[in-house]
Amino acid sequence: MENYKNDRMLEIFFRALRGESISIKKLAEEYKVSAKSISRDISGIQRFLSEHRELMQNAELTYSYKEKSYILNSDEFLKNKELFALVKVILGSRCFSKEEILTIIEKLKKFTTIHDKKQFENLICKEIYHYHEVKSDCKSVIDNLWRIIQTIEEKRTITITYYKMNRDEVKHKIKPTSIMFSEYYFYLIAYKAEDIEYNPIYFRIDRISAITEHRENFQLERKYDFDEGDLREKNQFMFPGETIKIRFEFSGLSLQAILDRLPTAKVVEKNGNTSIIEAEVNHGRGIVMYLLSQGSWVKVLSPQSLVDEMKEEIKKIKSYYK
Repeated sequence: MENYKNDRMLEIFFRALRGESISIKKLAEEYKVSAKSISRDISGIQRFLSEHRELMQNAELTYSYKEKSYILNSDEFLKNKELFALVKVILGSRCFSKEEILTIIEKLKKFTTIHDKKQFENLICKEIYHYHEVKSDCKSVIDNLWRIIQTIEEKRTITITYYKMNRDEVKHKIKPTSIMFSEYYFYLIAYKAEDIEYNPIYFRIDRISAITEHRENFQLERKYDFDEGDLREKNQFMFPGETIKIRFEFSGLSLQAILDRLPTAKVVEKNGNTSIIEAEVNHGRGIVMYLLSQGSWVKVLSPQSLVDEMKEEIKKIKSYYK
């Protein structure tokens, strides 16, 4: 940039990189130089950006008539609509502490323009103020998450201290294999270290209060490795179980909501307001809970084992209301 001899030009350039608006009049007063001098500096910065477009990620210093100043823009900057959508998803997940959320948002804001930052802050300030994370038994979900990712990569055996649903504290020596996210929680999928039959166990990462890494490594046969994409298609509820094909009637208002919730679902028959749906899912407690949540809109047709489970659960529920 002009052989980098102009210290003032460099200062202005770095101020633009930080997202500041570059006003010729204000900078001329601040540096006690003429407006022409600042204009030459800006022209030098613009030449530098033009000559090094790839290095500077197509950044341009352009004049904003609304701001009456120059603003650095780039294809790599997050647009407000993109930033807003991304942060809404993060806030909606509720899986991080408020401190972690604020840190993440502050870092994301650095990838947008100073004008967009102000507008963005106005859009989300109330939601951040009223943000409530889900209760966690660990100091930091992010720290737990990253530490477990490292052990998965290194195929290192670990022992976790874990709180069960009934709040009993237990220890498990496990082989960590995969991580999934579903409805507020990150889940670790693992095998018990001594299990030679390789039955997967699901642990909520926010319930892991301590992790001990062991020196021993493990190897998994390909058939015991997890395909996260396939798992996400068939297991939306984070309960282990074998893959089965289910068939049920749905007569509710939003068929699309069912198809969205069960990625493998397809409509195989339609009779008026009733649709016959087939889907491949993991046969665990989760699918029973989900189908029951649809009330009288759902009637399970097959397999018989799932029909029997539904009947038994409905029988129990009915007994509460005698």
